[in-house]
Amino acid sequence: MTYDLTILEKGCEELGIQLDERKKEQFVQYYEYLIEKNKVMNLTGITEFQEVLTKHFLDSLACVKATDLNKVKKVIDIGTGAGFPGIPMKIAYPHMEMCLLDSLKKRVGFLEETFELLHLNNISAIHGRAEEFAKNKKYREQYDLCVSRAVSNLATLSEYCLPYVKKGGMFISYKSGKVQEEAEEAARAIALLGGKIKDICYFKLPDSEIERSLVLIEKIASTPGKYPRKAGTPLKEPLGIM
Repeated sequence: MTYDLTILEKGCEELGIQLDERKKEQFVQYYEYLIEKNKVMNLTGITEFQEVLTKHFLDSLACVKATDLNKVKKVIDIGTGAGFPGIPMKIAYPHMEMCLLDSLKKRVGFLEETFELLHLNNISAIHGRAEEFAKNKKYREQYDLCVSRAVSNLATLSEYCLPYVKKGGMFISYKSGKVQEEAEEAARAIALLGGKIKDICYFKLPDSEIERSLVLIEKIASTPGKYPRKAGTPLKEPLGIM
């Protein structure tokens, strides 16, 4: 089947991302496998090719607006689901060492099959809760960049994600619409976890009116050992929000 990759090509060009034929082929293979597996498991509600290009692939790659991914070596994607934003980032920037974490074993199986299908190296998927792996020395404060498109408030997400980021590194949270109020509410939690909001980058997805935002949180100090709290607590009782 022939696919029209114009939106992906133009979008990547605008983002300053070089797409060779191999990378384009990987994006198409990823799409086809995602749709095939989506018939038997819930991976995405977005299945039309052009929509996937825009709402999944280009949205995932948009964090290049906030940081120079050429200089980022070690990345973890928390709550990755069907592999967003981690897999598109890995395709576009193959030099990265990438780890994808998800709480559902079936999805992790899908991710591992996808890595093999696309011949992606130096990428792994782990099954478990963010709160648990963050206590493990192998993962805690080991990453230059943590990314997450997970749907949760910023205070909760920061407690899940900042413990993975090394001092001087960055956590980038993908959000929809305007997030100024949410960011202000989360500021205290972020400070308790050793972070500081550096910037919020607002943009629209290519060829659409869909508003998105990236919250850039810099890791300025080590996260105290008591964080993250036990599984489930960050979601039920967001840190610093009364």
